[in-house]
Amino acid sequence: MSKNAMVCLQCGHRSLQWLGRCPDCSAWDSFAEEPPAVVRGTRPPARAGTTVSIGAVDPEPHQRVATGLGELDRVLGGGLVRGSVVLIAGEPGVGKSTLLLQAAAGVENSGRNVLLVCGEESMEQVAARARRLGAPRKTTLTAGTEIGQIVALMGEADVVMIDSIQSLRDPDSAAEPGSVSQVRLCAGALTDAARQTGAALVLVGHITKDGSIAGPRALEHLVDVVVTFEGDRGHHLRTVRGIKNRYGATGELGVFQMGPKGLSEVPDASRFFLAERHTETSGSAVGCIIEGRRSLALEIQALVMACRPPAVPRRVAQGLESSRLGLALAVLQKHCNVQVADCDVYASVAGGLRAAEPAIDLPLCLALYSSKTGKPVPSGVAAVGEVGLAGEIRSVPGLQVRVNELFRLGFHTVIAPPVHGSDILAEPADSKGPKVVRAASLGRAIAILGRTATLSKI
Repeated sequence: MSKNAMVCLQCGHRSLQWLGRCPDCSAWDSFAEEPPAVVRGTRPPARAGTTVSIGAVDPEPHQRVATGLGELDRVLGGGLVRGSVVLIAGEPGVGKSTLLLQAAAGVENSGRNVLLVCGEESMEQVAARARRLGAPRKTTLTAGTEIGQIVALMGEADVVMIDSIQSLRDPDSAAEPGSVSQVRLCAGALTDAARQTGAALVLVGHITKDGSIAGPRALEHLVDVVVTFEGDRGHHLRTVRGIKNRYGATGELGVFQMGPKGLSEVPDASRFFLAERHTETSGSAVGCIIEGRRSLALEIQALVMACRPPAVPRRVAQGLESSRLGLALAVLQKHCNVQVADCDVYASVAGGLRAAEPAIDLPLCLALYSSKTGKPVPSGVAAVGEVGLAGEIRSVPGLQVRVNELFRLGFHTVIAPPVHGSDILAEPADSKGPKVVRAASLGRAIAILGRTATLSKI
């Protein structure tokens, strides 16, 4: 007779014996015996089936359901795919329920049936928010949280939205709702039902700021699309970012603005991020990143201030990696003789966006140099490039796309890496028009700034 496994009710860690403290999540007294009915995956061995060549399989086009939100459809690859599972993960209070209601309204307007499972709020609360947003009126609501009740209703809907997966429970499991065991069981049952009925399934999951709490992280391998909904409560900016998509491109970014009437789309995100830029202030530089197939111009701000000993100099980075800030400071001091070792340094991406790609290295270095010297970067100058440890400027993918976006926004000079291989930019033929200035090193880029500032005063 086989012995039942011991399972941590917080993170799902399995053990052959009871443990007082979980080795994974460090929770105390969280282990319980897992009933045999919960141990899924003990299927009989599969029989040998027929095989077919990949060329003989007819790939049917995916049937998509548009949500009516262009920015969300962009990230999804054109809309919700029938029979697929989409996970929308984000911090509590960021606006996931609002996004869900507005997407339900778009699906409803296309003549589809929507089922919304209100696991965390009462139906009265959801209806009140829907009226305030002018969102759906025919969407079917249910407050049931038992997985069997929800599966029974999925056959009548084209799109099923679960808000949230942490609120559902499987009666066969002894774990608490929201634990990894419950989340996996409920998500697995819902996924099987979606495949059988052809309904598009949307799961909402909460994560903490560091994303370390189990729940959505445990479902990434199970679902077809993983979308993160991000935003700071102190800002009105909200972003939808695709990190996994079996039916489209990954890395796509959608931009929304949160207001009294809910989420409004931001189609021209570059102008949105640069709208409040002060061009005559030092410590500001403009770069361009690529998210999926979308190029975004953004402002990098820096503040460098002298630190009086014996205080330890501070390094604060918002919207960018702290390691990237440290690299930029080290290169400036080593190769450009910009003394910042005894200074407090603060750097951020204006507008609340998060940028992590190497293309922001050069504008970050120029913003730091500008703040240290008190010399503003000329208003018509932008920069794109990765900065190496030897002070060289390296090429980045999609350089032509980035330069075109900056030219579209009115910048007359773009400092870019030197030509390497196939990286040949099509520069404007008009010598008086916008131009690309090549810089092989960070020192050269700083010299170009000084020359451009002198020419702008003539």
